[in-house]
Amino acid sequence: MKKTLSLCIAFLVLSMIPVMAGRKADKEKERLEKLGLEWLDRHFKDFDALQKKIHGFAEVGYKEYQSSEALASHLEAQGFTLERGVAGIPTAFVATFGSGKPVIGLMAEYDALPGMSQDTVGYKCPRTEGAPGHGCGHNILGTAAVAGAEAIARYLADGHPGTVKLFGCPAEEGGAGKAYMIMGGCFEGTDLVLDWHPATGNFVDLSPGLANVSARFTFLGKPAHAAANPWDGRSALDAVEAFDHMVNLMREHIPPECRIHYVITHGGDAPNVVPQRAEVFYYFRSPDAEVLRGIIDRAVKAAEGAALGTGTKMEYELIHGNYERLINHHLAVILHRNLMRVGGLKLDGREISLLKEIMKSSGTPPEQFESTIEKMTTVVPELLPATPGGASSDAGSVSQVVPLAKLDVATGLQGLHTWQMAAVAGSTIGTKSLINVAKTMYLTAVQLYNSPEDVEAVRQEYEAARGKDYKFEPLMGWRKPPFDYRDR
Repeated sequence: MKKTLSLCIAFLVLSMIPVMAGRKADKEKERLEKLGLEWLDRHFKDFDALQKKIHGFAEVGYKEYQSSEALASHLEAQGFTLERGVAGIPTAFVATFGSGKPVIGLMAEYDALPGMSQDTVGYKCPRTEGAPGHGCGHNILGTAAVAGAEAIARYLADGHPGTVKLFGCPAEEGGAGKAYMIMGGCFEGTDLVLDWHPATGNFVDLSPGLANVSARFTFLGKPAHAAANPWDGRSALDAVEAFDHMVNLMREHIPPECRIHYVITHGGDAPNVVPQRAEVFYYFRSPDAEVLRGIIDRAVKAAEGAALGTGTKMEYELIHGNYERLINHHLAVILHRNLMRVGGLKLDGREISLLKEIMKSSGTPPEQFESTIEKMTTVVPELLPATPGGASSDAGSVSQVVPLAKLDVATGLQGLHTWQMAAVAGSTIGTKSLINVAKTMYLTAVQLYNSPEDVEAVRQEYEAARGKDYKFEPLMGWRKPPFDYRDR
C-alpha cells in the first residue's frame, strides 16, 4: 500500500513538472512583454517632445539636417551605435543595437512636404505661410520607429541574442531615399523589416501600392521677339505642350490602373519672348514595375518626337524610382495579431474635441463624427484584402531586397498630404499613435527573436515570391541621389 502511494505521489509530481515549466515560461513571456511596453508608457512625454520637435523643424527631402540629427542623437543616448551619412547621403543614418541573428529592421522617415505648414489647431492655420509641414505625418513616423527600436533594445539588453537596426531614411516624398540606401548596401544582412505609416484607421496593409518613377523633361529652343520675328524662334514651350498632348493621348492605351500626372515647372520668362527653355515634371505609376518601364520608354519617345516636331532639343532626367511592395503574408499575420493586442487609440475629451473641430472646419457632416473617431479607437479585426491602386513609397523598393510587412495606425481624419493630418500628427493624438506603433513592433520583434521557425517561414515565402536569383535594379538607374530635386 505504501509503495503504491509512493508511486502515485511520484507520478503526480512528475506530471506536474510540464505544467510548472509552462507556467514559468508564461510568466517569463509576460515579464519580457511588460519590459518594453511599460518602458514605452513611462517615456510617453519624451517621445511627445521629440515628435513635436520634428514637427516644428519641418524640413523637406535631403534637407532634414536637424530632424535626422535629433533622432540619431536620441538613439545614441540609448546606447545605439550610429553610422551617419550612409550611402553618401548627409541626412541618412543607421543605428544598431545588439548582436547576432535575427537582424530586425525598422525604418524612420522625417521629411516634410512643401507648402504644408500647419499649427496643431482645429482649423487651417499655417505656422508660416507657404513653408513646409508634416502633412504626411512623418514627424511621428520617424519617432515611432525610434521608440520601437529603443524598446526592443531594452529586451536585447536583458540578455537576449539578436540585433535591431533603425534605418534613418530621408526624402521619401519624391526623393526615393530608401532606394539610394539600397544602392549603398545599407540593408544587407537584415533579416526582415517592420514598416508603418499614419492612416485614418488601424490595420495591417496587404496592398502592394504602385511602382512609381518621376522624370523631368527639359526642352531647349531658340528665343526671338514674339511679335517682330517669331519665325526666327523655336518655342521650348510648344515642345512641352506637344509632349503633354501626346502623353494625354497615350492614357487611352495603357492599363487603366496606371497613373500619369505632371506639372509644367517652367514655361518661359515673358509672353513676348519665344521661350528658349521649358520644363515639365512627370510622375508615372503602375502596379507592375515592368509595365512602368514600358510606359516610360514610350514617354521618352514622345518627348523626342515633340522636340523633332518643334525644332527643339530635349533632355530628360529620371529623379526617383519606387517598386511596388512585395507582400509577405506570414509576417503580416504576426504583425496583425500584435496590433490586435495593442488595440486602437485611447483618446481623452480634449483630443476628441480637437478631432471634432477639425471635422467641422473640413465640412464633415456631424452624423459622421462618431464613426470617424471609432475608426481611430478600434482595430480592423482581420487582414484587409489587397486592393489595386493607392499611393507609392520607397518602402516598396526595400521589400524587394528584404522581407517586409506594413502597419497602418490611425492618426489623421482626411487622409495624407493634408493640413488636417499635419494638425493631428503634431498633437498628443499623434504621440498616442506612435506609441501604439512602437508597442506593436516591440511585441512582434520579441516574438520573432524567440521563434526561429517564424523567421524561416518569412524568409521562405519571400524567396518564393521574389526568386533566389533576383538582383535589384533601381528604376531610375544607378545614379547619385538627387539632393537638389526640390530646388529646381
